Amino acid sequence: MKPTTLNHEHPKLMEARYIEEVRKMTPQQRFEKLMAIIEISYLLKTAKKISK
Repeated sequence: MKPTTLNHEHPKLMEARYIEEVRKMTPQQRFEKLMAIIEISYLLKTAKKISK
């Protein structure tokens, strides 16, 4: 799987590209991506807030 690059295109094109990328992934890769998203979400939720 090649690394994803950031593009700023029309949302419909970005969604189609994302769907195609996910279809090419194996179930193991999908699971790993989901776990990474969950881990980042948890880290953001539990991070200390910086107050000024």
